[in-house]
Amino acid sequence: MRHCTDAVLPHMRIQPVLYRNTAKYSKGSRHFNMSNRVLLIGVLFTAILSLNGQLPSNAYQNFNNKTRTWNIGNLVQLGIESLSFLWEGQRFLEEEVPDMTPQLGTMYDFIIVGAGTAGATLAARLSEVPQAKVLLIEAGYRENFFMDVPLLTYFLQLSDDINWKSRTKPSKKYCLGMTDNRCNWPSGKVLGGSSVLNYMIATRGGAEDYDRWAKMGNEGWAYKDVLKYFKKLETINVPKLQSDITYHGTKGPLHVSSSTSRTPLAEMFLRAGQELGYPIVDYNGKNMIGFSYVQSTTMNGTRMSSNRAYLHPIRHRKNLHVSLQSTVKKVLIDRRTNRAIGVKFTKHGRIISVFASKEVILCAGAIMSPQLLMLSGVGPSNHLADLGIDVVYDAPFVGENLMDHVAYGGLTWMVNESTSLRLQDVINPAYPYISDFLTRRSGPGVIPGACEALGFINTKRPKERSGLADIEFMFFGSTIKGDPILPIIMGFNDKVHDIWCKHRGKYGWATLPMLLKPKSRGRIRLLANDINVKPEITPNYFDDPEDVKTMIVGIKNAISIGQTKTMQAFGSELLNDTLPGCEKYEYDSYAYWECAVRTLSCPTYHYSGTCKMGPKGDATAVVDPELKVIGVQRLRIADASIMPEIISGHINLPVYMIAEKAADIIKEKWGY
Repeated sequence: MRHCTDAVLPHMRIQPVLYRNTAKYSKGSRHFNMSNRVLLIGVLFTAILSLNGQLPSNAYQNFNNKTRTWNIGNLVQLGIESLSFLWEGQRFLEEEVPDMTPQLGTMYDFIIVGAGTAGATLAARLSEVPQAKVLLIEAGYRENFFMDVPLLTYFLQLSDDINWKSRTKPSKKYCLGMTDNRCNWPSGKVLGGSSVLNYMIATRGGAEDYDRWAKMGNEGWAYKDVLKYFKKLETINVPKLQSDITYHGTKGPLHVSSSTSRTPLAEMFLRAGQELGYPIVDYNGKNMIGFSYVQSTTMNGTRMSSNRAYLHPIRHRKNLHVSLQSTVKKVLIDRRTNRAIGVKFTKHGRIISVFASKEVILCAGAIMSPQLLMLSGVGPSNHLADLGIDVVYDAPFVGENLMDHVAYGGLTWMVNESTSLRLQDVINPAYPYISDFLTRRSGPGVIPGACEALGFINTKRPKERSGLADIEFMFFGSTIKGDPILPIIMGFNDKVHDIWCKHRGKYGWATLPMLLKPKSRGRIRLLANDINVKPEITPNYFDDPEDVKTMIVGIKNAISIGQTKTMQAFGSELLNDTLPGCEKYEYDSYAYWECAVRTLSCPTYHYSGTCKMGPKGDATAVVDPELKVIGVQRLRIADASIMPEIISGHINLPVYMIAEKAADIIKEKWGY
């Protein structure tokens, strides 16, 4: 496959390596050395880029009008600053919870499978009870400080070591611009899970999302019930919102902040929204319809994962054990009582069974939680029998109801001024971008994946300014087309690669319209009776024609942003490339845009719904409103898979909320 990076750096190819040999990790030393290697590779990359004559003309003027002359003294200074950063990374590793290996047959009160957003949160809350002995099992490695540089988040998805790197089943209806017509579906295989890989965008969805859950019969999940958990988990660091204690928390473990640095285009995006009649809003407050700068799960300019927020502060807690590089094979279920009694997992080639006197809780996410249920005998009986799995309980809807937010990735505008971010500028040591991040946590390095602002609209009722949005705009203060790394991350095929590469080096901005309330549903199915064989993922994007219609209206609304006087003041020009396979359709026709969205179908990694929550009598439910697996005693699920309907926003904050609420439900059950 061709790479845009080949043309920029003819003598080297980016080889992203974040982890190796953490089984040999001791006191953080080898992990620390890997951080050294990564940073040194980055410095070498930028130095070669600079020496190849790719210096920007006036890039840094966009932030504070400083310039920096390229000389050996500055390179030495950068080296010193890098060492300081690495030293901070060493301290970060020393704050990690220790890895331990349980003895065969060890008994715990609670066993939690998966140390991602939900698992880390739940483990921290349950281990608040001194007499409760908790085991947290994670298949991946430790987080390190390099992973917490906000701007570089998408590099993390290139790593085989911290990313499960799932791919969807080939399709003729979506992801047609991807290799083999398969979408890449990354998810975190690391302490902190996908909260380490995501773009840190902190949204809750709308109040009506949770009220709809309650109307489905899920008592206790209305907005009035879950708001207290959103506040409990949060410390709001956005100055304008700190006084709003009705909607925001001030003492929670997870810090939610806004970036201290922005491109001029981000402010113009908000003004363009106002020009179109939309207010500037706190989308996590009373009303979400409108435009806003991004609120992100960051603190002091760096990522705050669930590991950092919930586990670092309790690393010395004696009643919490964490076992890393441990892959759970199945839940152990007593067939006589249909009761979960423990789990079987592998670690460093050993098979270990451990037991739970009270509960097993799956927090493995919307892909692996249903996979583990089915491997444990809970799922569609015919499907399990075909794979030779003993059926414990016939649950036909395990793995069904799969949802994700899909975006359209083809809208990029070029501008006539160098007012935006370019990767080669940001990582170039000839200018102070790197230095400012290393020393002050300022500059573009603190912008989460270059995403600076969001817009929420309702295409069905465009005049209303309350209620749920059905389209979200993610604004990037950089071009998407021309980005040298994004085509690799998204898995674009060679024809789309060629379009992307011809735009490299341009200044501009982009927005991704994201479908918030999809009607289409997919599913997860096993391909083998083996946890090491990834399941078959069929997202069924755009299966419902209404989803196509809503997305096309969203695209046209996004284009109207670029046509405002505000954005035209920068000479915004849509890079209007005809996509491969869409040449036969008249441009701007419904058929053309339908072809376009099916070609550049960009998953946003908000997998949810595969272990649906529902009340008694709901034949499609997998767990009840207390998150107990129907048909199996003392087994719960607490992650995005329980969502009966996906919320109108990014799902990371709602998963924290689910885990916080689950902890209270479990504590109440056991009299804590």
